Amino acid sequence: MLLINANLATLDGSDAYGLIQDGAIWIRGGRILWAGYHDRMPDEARDQEALDLDGRLVTPGLVDCHTHIVHGGDRASEFESRQQGATYEEIAKAGGGIISTVRDTRRASSDELLASALSRVDESLAGGVTTLEIKSGYGLDIDTELKMLRVAREIARQRPVRIKATFLGAHAVPAEYAGKADMYLQDVCLPALEQAHAEGLVDAVDGFCENIAFSADQIRTVFEKASQLNLPVKLHAEQLSRIGGTQAATAYRALSCDHLEYSSKSDIDAMAQAGTVAVLLPGAFYFLRETKLPPIALFRNRGVDMALATDCNPGSSPLTSMLLCMNMACTLFGLTPAEALAGATMNGAKALGLDDVGCIRAGNYADLAVWDVGHPAKLSYLIGSTPLHMRIFEGEIA
Repeated sequence: MLLINANLATLDGSDAYGLIQDGAIWIRGGRILWAGYHDRMPDEARDQEALDLDGRLVTPGLVDCHTHIVHGGDRASEFESRQQGATYEEIAKAGGGIISTVRDTRRASSDELLASALSRVDESLAGGVTTLEIKSGYGLDIDTELKMLRVAREIARQRPVRIKATFLGAHAVPAEYAGKADMYLQDVCLPALEQAHAEGLVDAVDGFCENIAFSADQIRTVFEKASQLNLPVKLHAEQLSRIGGTQAATAYRALSCDHLEYSSKSDIDAMAQAGTVAVLLPGAFYFLRETKLPPIALFRNRGVDMALATDCNPGSSPLTSMLLCMNMACTLFGLTPAEALAGATMNGAKALGLDDVGCIRAGNYADLAVWDVGHPAKLSYLIGSTPLHMRIFEGEIA
């Protein structure tokens, strides 16, 4: 495939977007063979049949690096309760929240989970996503955790999308282990992780470090097992309070820490030293009507890469649009449109430990999004619009 007459936002250049006007991309074997200015195209490429994009914008395919897109049921009734004054924590302590989704997910068959997840995945792909992370964590028993991860793997077989599966057994303490978090970790979480790894179902390990979930010491127990299995880690940290999650995660050189509204300067220093990406989740911030902003200026000052993700989940961020996520990051958190695009591509890939997607350069997978706009700032500017003209996955129009 040869793409010509395109404006390229390569995310691999001297300016913020890596812009190349009147650019071309030469693709072979599912990867980018060459990308650059049309008038500098290799002679061999000129012999290829070309697809003229008529000045459209081409970006890397979007990367949604934090989702809970496989789950049973919904929590619309909890949304209604919050609108009547209940807090997220109050709902969780009353048996709602994550635990209510656990009940629905345990009851659902694999086929039911797959069907419902595919409807959300299709919305994501229609918005330009080519790489998607999917977490377990709504099973909280061995069988259901494995069921969720198998569904995640099946999605990659049924749709043209790159899937990274994350084990999130340390998401909440199930009702049958109430008050016995340490026992749950030993009886369920760690054995489930071992079995998931043995079946090749897991690419990374996550946890939820919060007063309503697990302590930093308990998260270290999970991360120690991940380290023994040679699996990278990431963490939901400092979302509702600060209890040491970021410090625990960076000690294991976590790929990312996610949420981070309550993170401190020392946390950010630790992230900078460990090379840990800050994953911002403006959908959850918006949906829960939070007011504590993540410390964006500190991330910038310390050179901590900022990624964006939808956090697609039924309780705190029923969002599938990365474009809306980019707009929210700009309007709510103060990111620039260039930072938002980098967060939805290059830095999202870093948060998943990927170095062959997320920017347009020779050798990377030809995972691309072609947009009916001329300049990348418009992707963050639009609200509720999806100007996707074409999605390309591994060199094929998808």
